Amino acid sequence: MVLRINNETVTMCSRLGYRPGPCSGQHDRSRTISSQNQRSTKSRIAFMAAAIGAVSTAGIGGAAAGTLQADSAAAQKSFTADYQLANDSQQVLYPETDSAPQILTIAEHKPVDNLDEQLNKSIELAAERAAAEAEAIATAEAEAAAAEAELAAQAPSASVVKPTEGTFTSGFGMRWGSLHAGLDIANVVGTPILAAMGGTVIDSGPASGFGQWIRIQHDDGSIAVYGHMETLDVSVGEQVTAGQKIAGMGNRGFSTGSHLHFELYPTGSGAVDPAPWFAQHGITF
Repeated sequence: MVLRINNETVTMCSRLGYRPGPCSGQHDRSRTISSQNQRSTKSRIAFMAAAIGAVSTAGIGGAAAGTLQADSAAAQKSFTADYQLANDSQQVLYPETDSAPQILTIAEHKPVDNLDEQLNKSIELAAERAAAEAEAIATAEAEAAAAEAELAAQAPSASVVKPTEGTFTSGFGMRWGSLHAGLDIANVVGTPILAAMGGTVIDSGPASGFGQWIRIQHDDGSIAVYGHMETLDVSVGEQVTAGQKIAGMGNRGFSTGSHLHFELYPTGSGAVDPAPWFAQHGITF
């Protein structure tokens, strides 16, 4: 068998059994050379393996060191850049997210056309509105005044009032051969008696047949007489107004019960029936 190692040819004899012969020495020498070459080859292979391992280890270590150094430099560079960027913009940088950035729409500033004309129109509209409101208020006030005037025309005259409240018991006319010169209104003792018209008190006190009376002369010269009162609230010379309380109803004098006897003298003398006069002012009994 011939083996070539490192460009050297080595011949080896192989036999199944040992038989002395010419190849014996050759076999021994070949085996010796083969053993030496095998040891040399193993040594070279071991050296190459160690060298390759060292180179591989050095390569891996260098590559790892280079990678770590590059990553550290990149990280330092990124940190420095981020720090400077945040410091320059005065803003806090947040980590990137997967959401898309929002776009804010800002209305474009445009100059207003015909600004003076629009202002003038606004002023005119405000003036027209104020004028319309004033006119509406004036109309409402006029309508209210007209309504009040109409009610006043329909209402009884405030210058004449009903002298008391109660039951009409007797009117103007003859009674048992004598004139009953007024009208009677009955009610309980103390019922308020009012001045039918404004004027001046000319009598207030005791009177024959009336027990107590009050006479008031009105501004038109007419005189009203109030009789049979229990109490008197006004004095001679006192000015009274229509509707003012002047006395309390009673049963004094020639009387059959608590009532007011009222007489009217339009000219100061000569009594007349008061009922028509009251009716002219919207007052009935």
